[in-house]
Amino acid sequence: MQKINTNSVSLAGEFAVLPQLALRGYNANMTLGRTKSVDILVSNPKNGRFYQLEVKTNLTKDGGRIKNSKIFGKYIIDWIMSKKHETIQSKTLFYCFVNITEKTNHLRFFIVPSKIVAHYIREEHQLWLREKKKEKKIIKDTDMRLFRIGLNTEEYTIDTPTVEQYENNWNFD
Repeated sequence: MQKINTNSVSLAGEFAVLPQLALRGYNANMTLGRTKSVDILVSNPKNGRFYQLEVKTNLTKDGGRIKNSKIFGKYIIDWIMSKKHETIQSKTLFYCFVNITEKTNHLRFFIVPSKIVAHYIREEHQLWLREKKKEKKIIKDTDMRLFRIGLNTEEYTIDTPTVEQYENNWNFD
């Protein structure tokens, strides 16, 4: 099978989120790149509130097989983020992490408040730096960060968002 380019994967994730929102009674529109750090504007007609969604999509072969990191423990999926996401926090901004399983096109959605994402990737990166320093490894500190979804049954060194907390967490209030 031909490799799918990352822009197509990103767009597929954004388009996949729209019907999920519509089925839950939200009004939603894609910003088409016109609003910085926001992919979808969402309104709740029941309470008149507005929300912003930043959609992060990945395409994986396994769709959630448990992985194990020496530093971070067991997790099911991760998404690449950047240092700038450590400081982006708003009560109305949520990240929708979309995972598409390559062979089946199965979709999974994890909706996480921006405050939780910022805290996690900041702590995750600091933990990584400390562990590499303990190992006496010389590393280059980059702007790349990883956001992981863990499991409720595991204990983590840092607060880790879990499948049970955030999968299909479509309630923004």
